[in-house]
Amino acid sequence: MGVKPTIGRKSNKNPPILSHEFVIQNHADIVSCVVMVFLVGLMVQSTSPIASLFISLHHNVSGTEPTRDVPRGEPFLYEAGWKDICAVFFYSQVCIVMHAILQEYILDKISKKYHLSKSRLSALNESGQLVVFHLVTLLWGGDAILREGFIFNISYLWDGYPDHPMSFLLKLWWVVQAAYWVHTIPELYFQKVKKDEWAGRIRQAAAAFAFVAVAYGFKFQRVGVCLMVLHSLAEFVAHSYRLNTIMRGEREDYLDKFLGVVNGSVFVCVRLCSLVLGVLTFYYGLAGAAPLLLRVAALSALVSFQVFLMFNFITEAIKQRQEARQLALSKPKKEKKEKPKKEKVKKIPTDDSDLPEVDQNTNKTLRQRQALKAK
Repeated sequence: MGVKPTIGRKSNKNPPILSHEFVIQNHADIVSCVVMVFLVGLMVQSTSPIASLFISLHHNVSGTEPTRDVPRGEPFLYEAGWKDICAVFFYSQVCIVMHAILQEYILDKISKKYHLSKSRLSALNESGQLVVFHLVTLLWGGDAILREGFIFNISYLWDGYPDHPMSFLLKLWWVVQAAYWVHTIPELYFQKVKKDEWAGRIRQAAAAFAFVAVAYGFKFQRVGVCLMVLHSLAEFVAHSYRLNTIMRGEREDYLDKFLGVVNGSVFVCVRLCSLVLGVLTFYYGLAGAAPLLLRVAALSALVSFQVFLMFNFITEAIKQRQEARQLALSKPKKEKKEKPKKEKVKKIPTDDSDLPEVDQNTNKTLRQRQALKAK
């Protein structure tokens, strides 16, 4: 008995139930059923408190529901707490379902259209998912920054520390950030990623999750959202450039050169802005409000990370230039082939003796007539 997959990677074969192939093909359906269990549990009175622990946001410090006296109520503000772990688990399941939908309905169709190799297909799947994630992070985080007024008054990033309550959208943004990087670990198994790529992707997910956890846990949510939005801007441009390179192949065009220049410029600007923002916040803004050891550790980690990214970027750029030079030298130069000049064939006058006897008599008669006319 087998089950035909609906969401996720489709296959004509029906593998045995509970086998590895069955779980991989139907993982999105299985996880979506788990999500539905939580949603149905929220509607039942007896299970509603347990389900709301995973779906709703908790640890609110202020806010009231609308009443007759206050029709609009007061906005709810939240802080970090242990119940957020349950929310991260639930929204990581939602991320798995969204990952499968994006993979099937967009990325798989693109790969079939361009007939990519295995290496290019793996890069397409990775960059395609990250482009969407960083775009959502950029737009959602940018909206939160504008709503909170951080961009117009930078002192909000450290004023009142550590009493930094979050709005509903800002807290949900942080929960989704943590949930996304948690969901990337099981996706390595679900998407059949090669074993040699696991180490690099796990390191990337672990580093991103560690940054989110530290910024969220130590009440650096305000400066953290600004740093992550800047980083997402650079990553969005970088993965867009990578996708263009994957689909373009070996052809070079003006769009590729333009995206390369934009990618380099945005990357350098984001690194500089992150360093300036970090120094302003941790060195000057939080002086006296946060412990010295915490400020030095946070600033050192931020500077080290920016230097590491910049070093990798410069190394990769030098490597690409060297490969381009070697490729240009290895190609044989096309020699201009001179077209051979056509030799003019001189007409050799024919002798009457070479002609047949009948033609010789005809020529003699014509000459005699011409001579008589001349007289």
